[in-house]
Amino acid sequence: MSSSYTATAGPAAAADSTKTLRTLYYVRFGFALVWAVLMMAIAKKINPGATALLVIYPLFDVAAAVIDFRSSGTTRPKTPLYVNMALSLLTAIGLAVAAGSGIPSVLRVWGAWAITAGIVQLVVAILRYRLGGQWPMILSGGISVLAGGSFIVMAGGEKPALTSVAGYAILGGIFFLISAIRLQRLATKGR
Repeated sequence: MSSSYTATAGPAAAADSTKTLRTLYYVRFGFALVWAVLMMAIAKKINPGATALLVIYPLFDVAAAVIDFRSSGTTRPKTPLYVNMALSLLTAIGLAVAAGSGIPSVLRVWGAWAITAGIVQLVVAILRYRLGGQWPMILSGGISVLAGGSFIVMAGGEKPALTSVAGYAILGGIFFLISAIRLQRLATKGR
């Protein structure tokens, strides 16, 4: 299915689209790393800084999806990107509201987002498989679904903690880094 998307655009358009995707993956890695370090440093409890960080993460995801959408041209399917933008925007709102109710509520919202975003990520990565470098994104989507379930379970536990979402962000960032490196290698081989 994704080959039909690539066929409608010329090789130069596909190469530009892949370059933008690779750069976006590098930026997402850097953002996830910085975000996670800040979250671990200040999120022992819910405070204004932690709330801001919680809301910023899905808003960054919306911005990344918009960039991805604009760079896709006709080379990649766009419906999953619309879904991702909507989910992330709803999550930002949900996290802002949940922060007033405590860590368990935040973990439930984050868990629901991780599950749904993981499913969308799986779909997008499978549709982009022919671009290359998508196996890490497929694995990341699957792990996201599992992690989301664990956040929901953790919310009902004795000592729910926000540091778990920082670990989740780091792991997701690593998968973005691996995909960016794989796309870089594929681009180098294609020259």
